[in-house]
Amino acid sequence: MSDEKSPETTSYDAPKAYENQGFLHSREARALRILAEYQEPLSRFEHYEIDDTIVFMGSARLKSVEDAAAMMKAAEAGDGDMEVAQRAERMSVYYEAARALAFKMTEWSKGLGDGHRRFVVCTGGGPGIMEAANRGASEADGINIGLTISIPNETFDNQYISRELNVMFHYFFMRKFWFTYPAKAVVLFPGGFGTLDELFEILTLIQTQKIKKRVPIVLFGHEFWDRVIDMDALVEFGTISPEDVDLFYRTDSVEDAYTYITRELTAHGLDTPGVTL
Repeated sequence: MSDEKSPETTSYDAPKAYENQGFLHSREARALRILAEYQEPLSRFEHYEIDDTIVFMGSARLKSVEDAAAMMKAAEAGDGDMEVAQRAERMSVYYEAARALAFKMTEWSKGLGDGHRRFVVCTGGGPGIMEAANRGASEADGINIGLTISIPNETFDNQYISRELNVMFHYFFMRKFWFTYPAKAVVLFPGGFGTLDELFEILTLIQTQKIKKRVPIVLFGHEFWDRVIDMDALVEFGTISPEDVDLFYRTDSVEDAYTYITRELTAHGLDTPGVTL
């Protein structure tokens, strides 16, 4: 019998590259993550035969009538800030307007009956105006989209998004792409930095003809938009052209917004699906 020992053998099952979590979350794999945030939403839209969207944007901080009333009741009982509650109550009209408009747009789009899902309500997936629009679409028994972004220390539950179309993004620019690429109309309610950023990006893309399709843009709420953005001053200073003011439509009426959007989509949007362009 030999005293020599057999050489020790070791086995190591190396992970496949596409299963290597360390690599997939590395700087070197950033291009793959960006591509995934393009291809994965596209596969969902194709699977559910979504041709295009109507995008609702606005503040995540606005409350429903019910929540605002609860805040007022608490403040009157000494448990809350009365000024904050009063503001919530005053601004809740925009939540309810977004909810009502999304409901009407969803019922209208469902009545088109062409076999595909046209002009699907799409939001940023958060609370406030986003929740209101998803809620209105859901109440009309319509499928709807939430393009959610991962933000540190932010937790919320928008229960009205169609579960299969709740898309989570890491990259803001990829989320913005999916806001604009399939969009056939955009409605902007009062909002903060994010809403203003999205408004001006869309206006810039249209002004520079990077978006060539006709996209009706509605600014809902004269009181807010007239004070926050002075477009006439931009014309006066010569930084935009007078005709650039015609790129959007202002209103305070759900019925007016509905009539304007449906008229524009009927005239210019029915024959040009957005996702397949």
